[in-house]
Amino acid sequence: MTTSVIQFQERLKRIDSSPLFQWTVISVIIISALLIGARTHDLPPSVIGILTFLDNAVTVFFLIEIVIRFLATPKKSQFFKNGWNIFDTLIVIGSLVPDGGSGVLLARLLRVFRVLRLVSMVPELRLLINALIKAIPRMGYIALLMFVIFYIYAAIGSIVFHEINEVLWGDVSISMLTLFRVATFEDWTDVMYETMAVYPMSWLFYLSFIFLTAFIFLNMMVGTILEVMNEEHEQHRALQHGESAEGGEPASRAQIEKLEAELAEIKALLKQQSSS
Repeated sequence: MTTSVIQFQERLKRIDSSPLFQWTVISVIIISALLIGARTHDLPPSVIGILTFLDNAVTVFFLIEIVIRFLATPKKSQFFKNGWNIFDTLIVIGSLVPDGGSGVLLARLLRVFRVLRLVSMVPELRLLINALIKAIPRMGYIALLMFVIFYIYAAIGSIVFHEINEVLWGDVSISMLTLFRVATFEDWTDVMYETMAVYPMSWLFYLSFIFLTAFIFLNMMVGTILEVMNEEHEQHRALQHGESAEGGEPASRAQIEKLEAELAEIKALLKQQSSS
């Protein structure tokens, strides 16, 4: 690689990492979101023409920005190993779909997703998305257990209450939709009082179901997300301070506190030896 190419890459890298350029990209993303919202209104043709020109200008800017980021990367294969770079590239490519003919609806839908680029540009939003993605496997087991509970209660409800209201309790699938309504507290008391008119003790069925789903499982979901978000923030903080654990992973707060405790013990032993 020649010196001129290296200097060119360094210049592009400085442009890409500069706060002014980053804030410019964020501002263009916000303008793009406003343009999408404006085009949903009934506007005169002259205004629509201006919005179309601005929309095309935003598309060109995004294309130039992604090219700068790609050329600023020393190893081009490393560029596509970053999931956020792939995400931004797909959105930019989708924005290049011509807004005309039979592809009008597709082009407009793809342009809506340009607003999601705000997520890749703001580090705090990236932390939230990364935490949600990492929490999905843990949440999957909770969701599976919730499905089992929903199925059991739906089967019981369909067997016991189907004669009371066939619309709500006709079969297992309809009963699961009814239980979802109960779990979201959407007029669930109307469903309960209807069955209580025939089975006065049926309130136990609803209260136990709500206790399991709304109070236990949903709180478990929230707790799992908060735990993963805390781990992400710890890793981000450790990387910012240049701290690392064995194997190249960021050190956690517990590891740092353990090291501090060990250093304090060593200092205490040294003091005892010096005094003796």
